[in-house]
Amino acid sequence: MALLLSIETSTHHFSCALHQDEKLIGYEESSVQQSTASQLAVIIDRLFTISQTDKKNLSAVAVAAGPGSYTGLRIGTATAKGICYALNIPLISVNTLYLLAYQYTKQFPNLENNSLLCPMLDARRMEVYCMLLDKQLQIVQPTEAKVIDGESFSDLLEEGRVVYFFGDGADKCRAVITRPSARFVADIHPRASDLGELALRKLVAGETENLQTFEPFYLKDFLVKKPKLVS
Repeated sequence: MALLLSIETSTHHFSCALHQDEKLIGYEESSVQQSTASQLAVIIDRLFTISQTDKKNLSAVAVAAGPGSYTGLRIGTATAKGICYALNIPLISVNTLYLLAYQYTKQFPNLENNSLLCPMLDARRMEVYCMLLDKQLQIVQPTEAKVIDGESFSDLLEEGRVVYFFGDGADKCRAVITRPSARFVADIHPRASDLGELALRKLVAGETENLQTFEPFYLKDFLVKKPKLVS
């Protein structure tokens, strides 16, 4: 039996989950901004206490690989790798946008045959991280950072293909992408409970990461804002 800890820190919502094989035995999430660093370890310890499981029995740790918040991804990955090193267990990663699409198909299974899914994560201003997938979760366009304007996805939308936009990056695109076949769905954010389901499949298939070389999928370089000089 596999005991799997999943850590999702790609956005200001962060969450952790414990799965015993396919059964969810513990889950907790927080939407308090800038609390990941101080609360992540606390939540993980609480999960083990409440579920009455021992961390030493872990089979693997799964982490959402990004893209997303640079700071959140760094904290989540460092925590996951630390546990893996301490217990000598494998690390599993899942693309955060793929995770969002997986969650969407679970919540809305009856999609049009030619519809497309476009999970989006906020990358500030009018830029988003996004990918396109079909209803079978086959990737149509890989992960990219994209500046959104009125012509974004117009080639698909003008064909009449329904495209579902969701994730925290989709909200700011609603007023810009206005073609009739564009559908926007609110309140979908990545969850560790669903991450664990995908990670279990990868664990069974032997798809694990190299602990020494693994880095989150930042997609863009982290830009440090310089403080303004006061004259």
